Amino acid sequence: MNVLLGVFYHFIGGFASGSFYLPFKKVRGWSWESYWIVGGLFSWLIVPWIAASATIPGFTGIIAHTSASTLFWTYVLGLLWGIGGLTFGLTMRYLGLSLGMSVVLGLCSTFGALIPPIYRDLTGIAGETFTHMLHSAGGQWVLCGVLVCLLGIGVCGKAGMMKEASQPEAEKKASIREFNLGLGLTVAIISGILSACFNFGIEAGQSMARAAVASGANPLFQNNVVFVVLLWGGLTTNLLWCVMLNLRNRSYGDYTRRDTPQLANYGFSALAGTIWFLQFFFYGMGASKLSNGASSWILHMAFIIVIANAWGLLLREWKGVDRRTLATVLGGIAIILGSVMIVGYGNALQGAAGH
Repeated sequence: MNVLLGVFYHFIGGFASGSFYLPFKKVRGWSWESYWIVGGLFSWLIVPWIAASATIPGFTGIIAHTSASTLFWTYVLGLLWGIGGLTFGLTMRYLGLSLGMSVVLGLCSTFGALIPPIYRDLTGIAGETFTHMLHSAGGQWVLCGVLVCLLGIGVCGKAGMMKEASQPEAEKKASIREFNLGLGLTVAIISGILSACFNFGIEAGQSMARAAVASGANPLFQNNVVFVVLLWGGLTTNLLWCVMLNLRNRSYGDYTRRDTPQLANYGFSALAGTIWFLQFFFYGMGASKLSNGASSWILHMAFIIVIANAWGLLLREWKGVDRRTLATVLGGIAIILGSVMIVGYGNALQGAAGH
């Protein structure tokens, strides 16, 4: 029953992550930077604060008594992740839900598996190293998954080029208003690399999570206090960038324009931001029901990829392409999904060997 509950919670979290961008599509008359930062205020400031207030007694005191070093690294990793989150939004803007989500999450899972062991090799910190991965069954499976992921991304890129060549410009813009394959893949790569910093930020802030449990918080929600500090970093990055775009594009008037549906725009942006945060709320609940952390991460990624592509098909992002192009993108997505499973299996083997 615990396993079934864990899978169910991960499905809800994956559904939230794979669906959060949909309300943004209902915003009318605002520039991207305007609705992105309004949604971000809910994602990275308002909702995490509400969640921590509801689940962690005295969480502000825990933060106040945390060492400056812990707060610094949690915040800095949040800053780096914020760049990944920012480019994640741009990826959805230029590639759409199905192609954008698949490429970013495939890269995120592979870099999330590779960066920590490479870092340990370079610094001598104890733990699984890249050198050890090369000589262990689990590590070899992870590296195999990385290569498969890169293959899948290449296939998806090929499908994107086929779409560009086969669809009339009006058809491309009808499904994805600002479709741009080259720019989209560039920001997707940046996003996939830096988005992995979120997990590193959670690790950096674990002393706050332990303090939360010691103060009587339910272990299900212990990371909610970490999210508060980590997401301050994400908010900083995105706020600076979006304000700069507001000034450069003179879109700062969006927030008070009377010729746009202001109430609806604020409401849909807030809804998107709230849905985005719910992925981590339910991810924590799912992880608490499963014994293997790698299994949790892979289930989360897999559900997001499946849900995002279901939405992409329902929203007819590939409308008008020939069967060969559609088969190519579906094949690429299947390869990426398979790579996520391979990386998860390799991580599970490494975890079992470590015990």
